[in-house]
Amino acid sequence: MLNTVLHGTPTAAPPLLIAHGLFGSARNWGVIAKRLSDTRQVIAVDMRNHGASPWTDSHTYADMAADLAEVIAAHGGQADVLGHSMGGKAAMMLALMQPALVHRLIVADIAPVAYSHTQNGPLNAMRDPDLSRVTTRREAQAMMDLDDATATFLLQSLDLAARRFTLNLDTLSRDMDAIVGWPAVTGRFDGPTLFLRGDQSDYVPDSAIQTIEALFPAARICTIPDAGHWLHAAQPRLTEAAVRAFLSAA
Repeated sequence: MLNTVLHGTPTAAPPLLIAHGLFGSARNWGVIAKRLSDTRQVIAVDMRNHGASPWTDSHTYADMAADLAEVIAAHGGQADVLGHSMGGKAAMMLALMQPALVHRLIVADIAPVAYSHTQNGPLNAMRDPDLSRVTTRREAQAMMDLDDATATFLLQSLDLAARRFTLNLDTLSRDMDAIVGWPAVTGRFDGPTLFLRGDQSDYVPDSAIQTIEALFPAARICTIPDAGHWLHAAQPRLTEAAVRAFLSAA
């Protein structure tokens, strides 16, 4: 099963399961998860091939949805689910494949569409450092041809003691087309759904709204001001407020 980080204790409200994005970990939503745990238990996970979760030979959205379903089954059988980016696609797939497991769905800055970009640049940059010579993250960063913000984020997954990244770069590289894509999927999730998007991000364009509404007919879209793709990092208080309001709505 996926590695989980628990915040708070179970309450009468469904737990909130949080799934992070590509190259991330359960820690990415840590501050917001802790705050939201005042009313419910919050379960943050390391997705497969990330963090302390198992490494596998496959990284598809059907795989990831099954992983999330297993976590929910271990924590009562139904949850509110929040996913960002790759985790958002996994959360959408779970809701479409096993809707009974999802009470409310929150999708952060991603749409149920295929994207033309690739993330092989950052992935390959993690192969650049000679980790046998690295003693600090700063040394590793100097060996990576990336902007400081991206390198700093990726280096959160560097285990200095083991001299390795806690990311299965081989599987992620092999399945990158599936990760940036979106599989042909049938089904519909009729439960309450919130799509959050940053006003400076192009991941959830207006052109995707028709597709969103076809798969998630109860969806509403909330745009976070002064935020890009990493809206929870740029605007944590506004993101938290939007999530809290949605989860507490009648």
